[in-house]
Amino acid sequence: MKQMGALDWVVFVLLVVGALNWGLVGLANINVVELILGAVPVLVSLVYILIGVAGLWKLYKVLMAK
Repeated sequence: MKQMGALDWVVFVLLVVGALNWGLVGLANINVVELILGAVPVLVSLVYILIGVAGLWKLYKVLMAK
């Protein structure tokens, strides 16, 4: 099994946070990202952008894997 580098760990954590957040939004209408960072809307947007970029990076890695 290939070792995960620092970028892979960051992507992994962001994707888990995103998945858990959307799961909670769907199940209980609780948005954890907004609960934690809601006072600073720019940070909420930044977290969502980073999660989106992490998803695109993971998709790229999966599609380009040999």
